[in-house]
Amino acid sequence: MRYIILAFLFAASVVQAQIDPANITIARDTYGVPHIFAPTDPEVAYGLAWAHAEDDFETIQQVALVSKGMLGSYLGKEGAKADYAFKLLRCRQLVEDQWSTISPELKALVNGYIQGLKAYADAHPEEVLNKHVFPADEKDYLSAVVFSVAVFSGADRALSNLFAGKMPTLPGLDSRGSNAFAIHSSKTTTGEALLAINAHQPQEGPVAFYEAHVQSEEGWNMLGGVFPGGCVIFHGTNENLGWAHTVNMFDKVDVFQLQMNPSNSNEYRFDDQWLKLEKQKVKLKVKGIPIRIGKKAYWSVYGPTVKADNGTFSVRMPALMDAKALEEWYRMNKARNFSEFYKALSMTSLPMFNIVYADRYDTIFYVSNGKVPRRNSDPKYQWDKTLPGNTSATLWTEFKSIEELPQYVNPKAGYLFNTNHAPFLATAPADNLDTANFDPNDGFFRRHNNRSKRVTEIMPFGKLDYDTFKQIKFDQQLPKELQYEINLDAFWTLDARKYPDLENVINSLQLWDRKATVDSRGAAVFLLMYYKLYSKYRNATGFLPEEEAVATYQYVHDYMMEHFGNDLVVLGDIQKLVRGGVAYPIWGLPDALTAIHSREQPDGTRKAVSGDAYIALVRYPKEGLPIIETVNTYGASMHPDSSHFKDQLERFQKQQPKHMTLDKEEVLRTAERVYHPVK
Repeated sequence: MRYIILAFLFAASVVQAQIDPANITIARDTYGVPHIFAPTDPEVAYGLAWAHAEDDFETIQQVALVSKGMLGSYLGKEGAKADYAFKLLRCRQLVEDQWSTISPELKALVNGYIQGLKAYADAHPEEVLNKHVFPADEKDYLSAVVFSVAVFSGADRALSNLFAGKMPTLPGLDSRGSNAFAIHSSKTTTGEALLAINAHQPQEGPVAFYEAHVQSEEGWNMLGGVFPGGCVIFHGTNENLGWAHTVNMFDKVDVFQLQMNPSNSNEYRFDDQWLKLEKQKVKLKVKGIPIRIGKKAYWSVYGPTVKADNGTFSVRMPALMDAKALEEWYRMNKARNFSEFYKALSMTSLPMFNIVYADRYDTIFYVSNGKVPRRNSDPKYQWDKTLPGNTSATLWTEFKSIEELPQYVNPKAGYLFNTNHAPFLATAPADNLDTANFDPNDGFFRRHNNRSKRVTEIMPFGKLDYDTFKQIKFDQQLPKELQYEINLDAFWTLDARKYPDLENVINSLQLWDRKATVDSRGAAVFLLMYYKLYSKYRNATGFLPEEEAVATYQYVHDYMMEHFGNDLVVLGDIQKLVRGGVAYPIWGLPDALTAIHSREQPDGTRKAVSGDAYIALVRYPKEGLPIIETVNTYGASMHPDSSHFKDQLERFQKQQPKHMTLDKEEVLRTAERVYHPVK
């Protein structure tokens, strides 16, 4: 269900002006990236919808079905799980309840996007996958946005654990990704502020970034990454400022166990009374099953409720209490300076995501953003565990303001960064925030990971130039001191002489410089070791037993001999970047700054599937437009017969980003193709 993400569709039901596609210009650059120009924001959204549909209409349609609760009609049982969750979480009801609070500007923007997708579907009926996509309206679209943001915030994990009778645990041997860096102009040799945008996402599918440039005559000029179905840029840069998102680790989901009435399984105790669970019948359409499957969805004063074998539990999430996340993103897109950007953040409608920011006006900024509840501080309530759901003392209803969240503006060290690690370790030690000033019940992550620790090793004390900045982003080395919660020293202290059959793999790892380069034997051993241990030790602490280290070395040796015929294999022999019949050896490891996550293939190689994907590097001179370089993993198009299906693959593999621009004249002068959407 995690891949159901961000945004959704089609034919408009709210009365809005019908858009004339002749007003919209789409310019495709040398790499097929669309640059959309139009007089108004809704017209630009129409063009974005059309252009993205040209490149990946199939994925957009799969995403769209969530808004109708009909993904099961296309994907079968897995899609039906998402359909049930959509109903259980009451995403549509939230939008209905808050519809009057959503601005006319955002409604018009969404309407323009919907018109664009509907126009594309009408012009290409042979590409329509499922009749249930049509019709849909603005409320469908925004309901699906609510669902998507809730999934990003952990709703899927919480529900899965509850249905399985399990509770979430803290990560040990983990590999979450995303990097963001902002460098103040005072710390650069050229006097330019620098920004690195580097979310680690799947490289294909509904949560893979699509690059686009949108420009209207109403002050919207933004280039960056957007997910399939998204009508605004998720993160990127405009003429004056830009930001990068990374996923932040704080308490986004609270789980409450209800005290059920022994005489009535649909009643629960709350303070001094028995309350009745609200009940809704959900009928699910599952591909291949001729009749709809009926299920019940429950709701308590806390929120969505699950009856499991080990009890009845309710989930309470800020992400399910605010329907205006998309509006906040839209305002961020159109902000012209830091004051306007911060005002957009003050909505606190975006329930999560670190934000690392830079602009042309000598401001860098970082906030561990979120819609954070004001929780009861009584120590008897442990907010990182299951909570009693029988008292109003645990029913939070208020949220903290943006000013109360961990944040920095222009630290003396001149740099800010986040790699999904603690917000209290975002710059030089002397400038970092004091954790004592923040409520531990917020649950913010409080330690380094491997990527953040590595940044502390390589960030120069003095000024840095742009090439050094790029070297930091593309660094391929794990830190000297690994930051997993499980201690892996047993792999390095093992005496290879005691295990002559394993001597090659043991020496390869113990002599390793911790660089994840394609020619590294040590990286190849570590890669196989990591994936062998991940599921067993990702939640573990303490020291890995020596016997486990020996068994893992044996596994690596046997794996290499079986699939490659020798045990002196390098990383590039195993890990591949694959697209359209081409396979490049690819660098990177989980939790390296150049993160790559891979999946085992039948021949023993591992195909890169996520990690480093869309990357944007931005320089902000005092005068003129930003200087932008970007690269995406494969290309702009999902069509194998397109010249842009894999035309960025070699650039990505060689870490050579391409030039991009916000300058309309330059775009039109150098475009590969300029056209209007078809009526």
